[in-house]
Amino acid sequence: MLRLTSHLRARVHVSTASLGVVSSSRFLSMSQRQQHVQVCATPEEALEGISDGSTLLLGGFGLCGIPTQLIEGLKKTNVKNLTCVSNNAGIDNAGLGALLQTRQVKRMIASYVGENKEFERQYLGGELEVELTPQGTLAERLRAGGAGVPAFYTPTGFGTLVHHGGLPIKYKNDGSGEVEIASEPREHRVFNGVDYIMEEAIVGDYAIVKAYKADTMGNVVFKKTARNFNGPMARSAKVTIVEVDEIVPAGDLDPDTIHIPAAFVDRVYKPPVVEKSIERLTHHYKKDPVTHQVKMSKKDKIVRRAAKEFKDGMFVNLGIGIPMHATEFIPEGIDIMLESENGVLGMGPFPIPGEEDADLINAGKETITTAKGASFFASDESFAMIRGGHIDLTVLGGMQVSQYGDLANFMIPGKMVKGMGGAMDLVSAPGSRVVITMEHTTRNGGHKILEECNLPLTGPRCVDRIITEMAVFDVTSDGLVLVEISPEHPLEEVRAATGCNFTVADDLKEIDFEHDGIDA
Repeated sequence: MLRLTSHLRARVHVSTASLGVVSSSRFLSMSQRQQHVQVCATPEEALEGISDGSTLLLGGFGLCGIPTQLIEGLKKTNVKNLTCVSNNAGIDNAGLGALLQTRQVKRMIASYVGENKEFERQYLGGELEVELTPQGTLAERLRAGGAGVPAFYTPTGFGTLVHHGGLPIKYKNDGSGEVEIASEPREHRVFNGVDYIMEEAIVGDYAIVKAYKADTMGNVVFKKTARNFNGPMARSAKVTIVEVDEIVPAGDLDPDTIHIPAAFVDRVYKPPVVEKSIERLTHHYKKDPVTHQVKMSKKDKIVRRAAKEFKDGMFVNLGIGIPMHATEFIPEGIDIMLESENGVLGMGPFPIPGEEDADLINAGKETITTAKGASFFASDESFAMIRGGHIDLTVLGGMQVSQYGDLANFMIPGKMVKGMGGAMDLVSAPGSRVVITMEHTTRNGGHKILEECNLPLTGPRCVDRIITEMAVFDVTSDGLVLVEISPEHPLEEVRAATGCNFTVADDLKEIDFEHDGIDA
């Protein structure tokens, strides 16, 4: 295997007096340019120099686009007290979860804990520091770091604990549930009548990312949704190390297809065997062969009603959980583009068995297909799309919603934490209608629609509509208005299951769960 060890960044100087005809000696030869990137034969060689206390940027989204072999190599180095910046930490025994198991991580800077029980256990137990950061803010902090911008203002998180400070970073490890380290307040400014908070850029000591191809110059190409955070992270580190499926000679990649130019890349490693995992293998719904009907759960009914919010020509973002299944229930005759914040615009239905692709997932880490006209992009561009007001409708899940549209959906302090993911960015985006889909009550029958949320807010006064299996409410400046009701749940039952007062629309309608947007 080719190994090139020079790390010097060569420069070209061209005299302005010789713009007409320039001697070829004034330009670096191809072999000289190739010396910028080090093509490594082993993970140990690729990871050389990483030491205790280093700040590492690790690409990936769930298990999609993660540098699996280099993470395994990090385990063997036994470096400790690492600060790891990543959207999440994989699952318990895979991805960054493996480094949590070996206690090599001191602090995580992440947007999502998700289903990684060890991550959650260490955080709540006071064994791990966690700096929860909105997903779009995390992407932009990385993009800014790579662009030499020290800080920026964003509307994301205004009016929440991200803004005011007090998010738990570290709990005491005595089982008390008390907070030992909390986040600091953010600076607040108003521009053109809109509230913003300041966030600082992130620059890592090392970026460890995953790509599809690299050439021997260090130019890099990603594949489908495996691009995610890998792009901004590759640009925002002092040393960037790329694990790839394939290395090709310089000149083999079409310059128009290159996602990361060689100037950002220092080392490239191709493992002998390329391994990819699918976190949530999800397939297309199937109809019952006798009744020709789709077997529907309570949650499916909610999302079928949510799909009626789609209007022709909309750009729509679907949050994880219930909303993601709206791809199966798009009404006939409606043409929309579904966006997922991990880097795809134009999601299609879930795949049929045998057509799943480990490099093609949604934000819930489920396997998907794409629709005609789809496009892929990195996480920073995804949230530029969202934050810039280019998404018409956002459908999210929720833990609690207040009568005035406050939303809480990411943590129960001291007990449970999922992380805010991209929800804070989505609900703060200008011009996007926000619809919350959730079961009407908790598993124990407790209220989820309240006078005031008692959990940390994802966003204040940001919800436009609430859809449950019992009812559809519109949020107004005067409170909630019941606009649709399930024929299975009388008004008295809805009132008892709702923790705040509401008015009933004069033209109250029944919820229609009957539409079937799935092909036979």
